[in-house]
Amino acid sequence: MKSAEIRTRFLEYFRERGHRVVKSSSLIPDDPTLLLTNAGMVQFKPYFLGLVKPEFTRATTCQKCVRTTDIEKVGRTARHLTFFEMLGNFSFGDYYKKEAILWAWEFLTVEMGLDPNRMYCSVFREDEEAYLIWRDVVGVPEDRLVRLGEEDNFWDMGTTGPCGPCSEIIYDLGQEFGCGKPECRVGCDCDRYLELWNLVFMQFDRDEKGELHPLPAKNIDTGLGLERLASVLQGVATNFETDNLAAVLEAVCRLSGVRYGEDEESDVSLKIVADHSRAFTFMVGDGILPSNEDRGYILRRLIRRAVRHGRLLGIDRLFLPELVDVVVETMGEAYPELQQNRAFINSIVRSEEERFTQTLRSGLTYFRQAVEKLRVEGGRTIPGEVAFHLHDTLGFPLELTRELAREEGFALDEEGFEALMEEQRERARAARLEEGYSAPIQEIYAEVLENFGESEFTGYETVSDHGRLVALVREGRAVAQASEGEEVELFLDRTPFYGEMGGQVGDTGFVRSPSGEARVLDAYRPAKGLISHRARVERGKLVVGDAVDAEVDQERRRAVQRNHTATHLLHYALRQVLGEHAKQAGSLVEPQRLRFDFTHYAPLTREELHRVEELANRLIIEDYPVRAYVTTYEYAVSINAVALFGEKYGDYVRVVEVDEISRELCGGTHVARTGEIGLLAVVSEGSIGANMRRIEAVTGTEAYRYFRRRMEMLEDMANALRVDLDGLPQRVERLRQRVRELEVELRRKEREGMAALADGGISWQEDRPAGMSVLYAEVPGLDAQALRELAERTLARRKAAAIAVASPEGEKVGLVVALSPQLVDAGLSAVELVRKAAAVLGGGGGGRPDMAVGGGSGREKAGEALRLVSAEIRRTLEGAHA
Repeated sequence: MKSAEIRTRFLEYFRERGHRVVKSSSLIPDDPTLLLTNAGMVQFKPYFLGLVKPEFTRATTCQKCVRTTDIEKVGRTARHLTFFEMLGNFSFGDYYKKEAILWAWEFLTVEMGLDPNRMYCSVFREDEEAYLIWRDVVGVPEDRLVRLGEEDNFWDMGTTGPCGPCSEIIYDLGQEFGCGKPECRVGCDCDRYLELWNLVFMQFDRDEKGELHPLPAKNIDTGLGLERLASVLQGVATNFETDNLAAVLEAVCRLSGVRYGEDEESDVSLKIVADHSRAFTFMVGDGILPSNEDRGYILRRLIRRAVRHGRLLGIDRLFLPELVDVVVETMGEAYPELQQNRAFINSIVRSEEERFTQTLRSGLTYFRQAVEKLRVEGGRTIPGEVAFHLHDTLGFPLELTRELAREEGFALDEEGFEALMEEQRERARAARLEEGYSAPIQEIYAEVLENFGESEFTGYETVSDHGRLVALVREGRAVAQASEGEEVELFLDRTPFYGEMGGQVGDTGFVRSPSGEARVLDAYRPAKGLISHRARVERGKLVVGDAVDAEVDQERRRAVQRNHTATHLLHYALRQVLGEHAKQAGSLVEPQRLRFDFTHYAPLTREELHRVEELANRLIIEDYPVRAYVTTYEYAVSINAVALFGEKYGDYVRVVEVDEISRELCGGTHVARTGEIGLLAVVSEGSIGANMRRIEAVTGTEAYRYFRRRMEMLEDMANALRVDLDGLPQRVERLRQRVRELEVELRRKEREGMAALADGGISWQEDRPAGMSVLYAEVPGLDAQALRELAERTLARRKAAAIAVASPEGEKVGLVVALSPQLVDAGLSAVELVRKAAAVLGGGGGGRPDMAVGGGSGREKAGEALRLVSAEIRRTLEGAHA
C-alpha cells in the first residue's frame, strides 16, 4: 500500500466518524515557544488550552513535522527521521479514552489489515482506566499489555504546556529485527518493537514551575507515524525503503554512484542525505530561510550536514537542487506548496550549498590541522576555540564539529565553546523576549476575545467610525478606566484603525468619548481577530462601556496607502524585468517610505533598476483602478493571484487587483486609483542575504522632495564649478583627470624625496653583528607606505643586511623592519622582530618574513625599540656562529 493511499484512507476513516479534515499547518508554528511544528497537535494548542473556542470538536490531519532532537540517530537506526508525516485524530472536549482506543485498534487491524497477534499496547503505570479498556473492551491479552513509566508513557510537547498520560500501539517486527539479548522486550531500544501510534489522553497543563493543572476539558491527541506504518504495510526493513523516501534514497545512490546496502558507513550517509533533503525542501517551502538563529539555523544545519555527507559519498559538485526536484515530484501532489514554490526552493538551497561548499574545504583543513597538532601534543579534546572559529568564521554548526571530532576519536570542549558563544546567545535571547509575549499577556487577549468577540474592522470603507469601548488593558491587566496621562491599550467593538499586519504599519489618530480623549499612538493585532490601540489619554478619562468616536489620521493613512499600492506595482515591475522568480519576501509600508524585499540572485544593474522604476511610474501615470474583494483561496489561486511566500492563508482571502495587471492576496489598505500615488522614486537597492535583495523607495510628496533635493545638489555643484547643469558631467570628468595627473606628479616627487633620503639624507646608526651591516634610524613624518619604501630603497642602495626605521608622529610611532634574503635564510623573521619591538611601544605588527610593519604609542621609546631589533639580530647571528 503506497503512502498516498494510507494518508487518504486514514483521513477518510476519521471523516466518516465525524472529524473535520484539517489541512497540514505550516512548519512555522503560531507559537512563540516552538521553533518548528513538531507534532500534529501544535496547530490545535489554543483549543487544548481553552484560549480559543474551536469551530468543531473533532479533527483529523496529516501534519508535516520536523524534529531534530534525535538527529544523531538519523541514518543509524531504522526509524529516526528529521522530517516525517504525522497522522492524527483529535478531540476537543468531545470523546475520550474508549473511543480513541477502539478506533485506533480498528483502523490498524481492520482497515489496514495488521495482525493483532503481533501488536502490543503500553499504558502509563497509573492509568488503570486505559489498561482495562485494552483488556476488557478491545480484548488484548494481558501478556501483550505493558505498564511503563513517565519517561515512556506520559506525553508533553515541551517543558510547559498541554500534557497527559498516553498509550502506545507497538508492532512486533520479529526476532530478526531484534538485538538478540535475552531481556529484549517492549521498551527495548532495538528495532524489533516498532511504536506505530501514540494515543495521548491530554488532561493537564504544565506551568513553568512544572506543576500540573487540569485543562478546561479532557482532550485526545493521537499521532500515527505515516512512514512507520508504510514500512510495515510495504514489508520493508526501514523507513528509508518506503516508497516516498526510497525515491530520494535512490536519487542519492545515482548521484554518488554508491550502492545502498553494501557498506554500513556509506548507508548512514545515504540515509542522512535522503532524510535531510526532505526536511530542508519542506522547510524552505514554508518560508524558512537559512540564518544563524532559531529555525533558520536548524535549516542551515540540515543543508550543511547533507552537503558534508554528500562529499563523504564522493559527490564533488552541487547536487542538492536535484534532490529537491525528487522530493517535489514525490510529494508535491499531497503538498501543492512544494510545486508552487519549486523554483524558489531550488534557488535558496543552491545558494546555501554554494556558500557552504566554498568554506567546507578550508574548514576541514583547519579542523585536520587542529587534530594533528593535538596528536603531536598528546591531547584528546578539541578546544572550544577551534569549535568557535569553525562556527563563527567558517559557518560550521557545532553539531558538525562534534560529528567530526567523534569520527576522529576526540572529545570536544563544548563548555569552552558555550562560554565564547554566551554573549551572542544573550543577545539572541533578549531579542526573542522582546518579540514574544509572556503567558499573562496572551491570557488577557484571550479573555477579551472570549468576552467581547473579534474587533470589527471598518477601515476599508471609512477612516472614522462610531463604536463602543469594550476593554482597557494596562501592563497586561484589565482595568475599568484610564485617566489623563496614562498609556493603555484600547479595544473597540468596531474600529477603522488598521492594526499592523503584512508589513503595513498600524494607524494613528484619536478615540474620543463624552468624558475624555486619547491619542492612538499605534494599532496592532495581538491575536487573530483582535485589534489593539496603543494610546495615551490626553484629556479627561475613558471608561469601559463608553460610546466612542474613532478617527484615523487621514493624511498619514493616505501616505501609507500610496506606499502600499506602490509595493504591488514594484512587485509586478520586478517580475516583468527580472523574471517570475523575483518574488516578494517581505515589506515595510510606512507613511514616509516603503521597503520591499524580494528574491533575486544578483545586484540589479543600473539599466534594470531604471526599467523597474520606469514601468512602475508608467502604471501610476495610466491611473489604473485598484479593486479589492474577498473570495475563496482556491479561486484566488485559479486566477493567478500572487500569494506572499511563507504566509498562511485561510479558506477565504482578500485579493487586491490593479486593473487586469496585478493580483495579490493582501489585507492592507490601498488607493482607489494608481494615479493617487503621484510619483515613485527608488532610493536604494542592495543585498540583505543570499539571493535576497531590498529596494527602498518613496512616493507622492516624499518622491517630489527626493528629486527636488537631488536637483538642488546638482545646481549647487554646477554653481560651484561655474558651469550650467548640461556642462556639469564634462567639468567633473576634467577635474577627475586633473586630480589623477596631480597624484602621479605627487607620487613622483615622493619617490625622488625618498631616494634622496636613502642616498644620504638620514643619519643612520650602524651595528655590524657577524660582519653584517644593520642600519637603524628615527625619521619623523612618514606613513606606513613611505616607511616601507624607504626601507626597501636603503636596503638595496646601502647593500645592508637589515634596515629598521621608526617614524614618530604625534603620540604614535610607526615602525618597519626589512631583511636581506641572507638574514631570512639564517632564520630571522621581520614579523617577529617588529612584534617584539612594537611590544616596547605598546603595540603590534605583522607582514612578511623579509618585510614587516608595526607601531605603538610610546614615542619616547622609539630608540629603545630600534636598538632591540639590532640586539635581536646580533643575538641570532652570533648564536649561529658560536
